[in-house]
Amino acid sequence: MRTMKPQVAEKEMDRLADLAKALSHPARVKILDILNRRNACICNELVDEFPLAQSTVSQHLKELKRAGLIMGEIDGPRTCYCLNPDGIAEMKKIFHDFTQTFKGK
Repeated sequence: MRTMKPQVAEKEMDRLADLAKALSHPARVKILDILNRRNACICNELVDEFPLAQSTVSQHLKELKRAGLIMGEIDGPRTCYCLNPDGIAEMKKIFHDFTQTFKGK
């Protein structure tokens, strides 16, 4: 008897595409990696990690925040960013569920 691979709901596919869009730039992947390693980071510290203008880094942060992968807390003139545990868990689950639908090893 052949076992059926799980189906991914249309809503999850839309969310998967949204998350993939948020991860579609290497700078955004690097931002997630930095926040994961440091557990929190102030925006100016992030800017120092890239050969990009502060406004460009801010746009990448905005996209990651929109996708729910990071959170930002305003502290005076600075914003402290960290990973959003719920968003990261959702991303891991959706990517896992989707890849389980593929044939092969």
